[in-house]
Amino acid sequence: MTLPRKHLFDLPEGVLYLDGNSLGAMPVAAADRATRVIRDEWGHELIKAWNSADWISLPKRVGDRIGRLIGAPEGSVATGDTLSIKVYQALAAAMRMQPHRRVILSDSGNFPSDLYIAQGLADLVGQGWELRTPAPEDVADAINDSVAIVMLTHVDYRTGRLHDMKAITRQAQAAGSIMIWDLAHSAGAVPVDLAACGAEFAVGCSYKYLNGGPGAPAFIYVRPDLVLEVQPALAGWMGHEAPFAMSHTYQPAMSTERLRVGTPPILQLSVLDAALDVWDGLDMDSVRSASIALSEAFVAEVSRLCPDLRLASPVDPHQRGSQVSFAFEDGYAVIQALIERGVIGDFRAPDIMRFGFTPLYLDNNDVMQAASIVGEVIKSGIWREQRFQTRAKVT
Repeated sequence: MTLPRKHLFDLPEGVLYLDGNSLGAMPVAAADRATRVIRDEWGHELIKAWNSADWISLPKRVGDRIGRLIGAPEGSVATGDTLSIKVYQALAAAMRMQPHRRVILSDSGNFPSDLYIAQGLADLVGQGWELRTPAPEDVADAINDSVAIVMLTHVDYRTGRLHDMKAITRQAQAAGSIMIWDLAHSAGAVPVDLAACGAEFAVGCSYKYLNGGPGAPAFIYVRPDLVLEVQPALAGWMGHEAPFAMSHTYQPAMSTERLRVGTPPILQLSVLDAALDVWDGLDMDSVRSASIALSEAFVAEVSRLCPDLRLASPVDPHQRGSQVSFAFEDGYAVIQALIERGVIGDFRAPDIMRFGFTPLYLDNNDVMQAASIVGEVIKSGIWREQRFQTRAKVT
């Protein structure tokens, strides 16, 4: 195994990209694959490509490749649609599996979209369903026999704080609750073993550490022994046992494929398929070790150069994902000044500056250079200039 693999990525000259936790860098193979699919498959084969290029099997093939990175058995991961839809599907299915309880337990640090979906479903279904959101550190104490579903994001999107997946899953199941994990900031960043964990459901996106490109398809995992219990709330034709039988009666597929909905996004899935080539020959434990080394070097150097910045992430690298966050009142302006100098991180309200560490295309020299530029920007006060104060639509 060799890290980093910079030659496999198309990175702009002079840019230190520390934002793979939000949007992964583009693998060279992704652009090549997109061109081939558009020109040769769609362009020349037209509709024949569903068979001649085997487009129809692409969602399952990509799902199995993602499954390898998250410890999921073959055939247990379905791909397509958006993460929000996959959260909805998992949560709606879990609610049907818990007819005698009415509490969805998440935490106040969860990604807002997950909470919006949970609240929306609770309001739609009625019947006394409610969403509870204690602080992340209080989740374990809030699990009891009134909780139907525990729905958590494994890695906090703001601070990188890690939940203990195995321990919380074990506790939830001991209380008779169903466990749903959102792996948006975990897949491709930290080792995950869904088979060993035993969680009923997991969902995630593929445009962050998996480098699938903006809007890349999401994925959903169902524990294999539960598949036949899952009743899809969105019963689309691609989740049918025989889509092209064109039956007027829905009969779900006898696998996780029942959680597919509409026609798969072939261009995006093809790009993601090519992007996953960068993982060939890698194991997540080695990737994790490399990311910890990079993040620790960054934290030490930034803390030395900028003692006034507050580390918002856990100090222990084993208690955080593959990102580091610093809190600073004028963090947005600092991030804009850094971007102008070629260091790309991002900002999350109200005061979080986030930096992601992807050892596939970052090395120690990159990290130390980025930390040095952070020190220069903070000490110089250049971030106070007016051009860095106006917030863009995307932060």
